[in-house]
Order: sequence, then C-alpha cells, then structure tokens
Amino acid sequence: MTNNSLRESRTMMTLQPAVASRPQTTTSDWTQALPVLTGSKVTLRELRLSDATSLLTMLSTEEVARFISPPPTTVAGFERFIAWTQRERAAGNYACFAVVPHGMDTAIGIFQVRQLEPGFGTAEWGFAIGSGFWGTGVFVDGARLVIDFAIDTIGVHRLEARAAILNGRGNGALRKIGALQEGILRKSFLRNGEYLDQALWTILDEDWKNQRVIWGAQIH
Repeated sequence: MTNNSLRESRTMMTLQPAVASRPQTTTSDWTQALPVLTGSKVTLRELRLSDATSLLTMLSTEEVARFISPPPTTVAGFERFIAWTQRERAAGNYACFAVVPHGMDTAIGIFQVRQLEPGFGTAEWGFAIGSGFWGTGVFVDGARLVIDFAIDTIGVHRLEARAAILNGRGNGALRKIGALQEGILRKSFLRNGEYLDQALWTILDEDWKNQRVIWGAQIH
C-alpha cells in the first residue's frame, strides 16, 4: 500500500493490478456528494458509516497495515474517520472512495485524493485494499477510475504518491498503473519507531490522457 492516512490528517495506501473502464458519474459537484464510479470489477462510492466494520476487518491486518500509518483499531475509530472524510470533502480539500467489488455491498478498501496546494493543481493519492483482493485486478480497475476522477473532474495537473522503498508490492502497482518514479524521500516516513525511505511517484494530466488513448487503441 502507499503512505498517506486513515487518520484525521494524512496517510494513504497501495496494492496490485487489471482492465480500464471509464467512470459513470451520477453527480456533478463532488464537494456536495462524491460521484459513483463504475468499472469492470469495482464500484467506487462515498464512504458510509456502515462501512466501518468491514474496513476494520480489511485494513487492520498486519500485511495491509505494514507500510501505512496505523489505521483505527475500533469500529468507532473508523466511524470517526468516515465522518472526517465527509467533512473534508464538503470543504473541497479531499475525496475518499469506498472500493466495492461487483456482487458485494461492503467496502473492501479505499482510494483517497487530497490537495497539496489550493485549487488541487497538485494532489496526492493513496489506497488500501484488503489482502484477500490483492492480485485480482481490483486495484488497477479502481485506480484508473479514481485517477480519471482526479484529472477530469477535480482538475488535478500533477498527482503524487509515496510508497516505502521496502513496499515492493505498492511500488510495483504504481509502476504498473503508469506512474513515474521521480526520486527517493530519505527517512521521510515514521513507522513502528523507524524512519523509512519512500519513493515519490507522479502522474501528470497530459501523460495520463495520452496513456488513455493508447489503452483505447488496444481495447478496440
């Protein structure tokens, strides 16, 4: 997963890749309510308080939490996190989507986007997905939807992600989705009392749009 958070401030997460799909938007003003984005494998929607139990189960395991800021440890903690995401969305600072595989009703992970400068010219994204869904294509399907949303709906020009160097799965997932590694952030992430180096990954809006043209040509 990537480093970016489940706490009421900053931290996000990363996973593994599958097939492109364009989002279907059900609302125009994302600060009022997030749109529902539908891919080939997952639906991304706004978090609900009822997602707290499933998120606690999915995101609190050692393999998921290893390279992220510590997630909440109780259902009540996740409920507070969900309420915070909705306040930050209403303020226009942040968006957090629940990841719901087709055929399910409950969230198995999250995608997050937060502004790094006023107006979202530069933003950071992150994700966390339950380990039982690693390698199923859920990550790539959801990632393409959320990046499309960030660039096409919010208007992000530069989208950044950070992943601990030791997080091979997370870095591999970012590379597969088309992100470019720009550098190493030395001793920039504190986890379990130890400062870890992170890789800085970026996606630019023009690069992403060009990549979509290539994917479309391959699909058709």
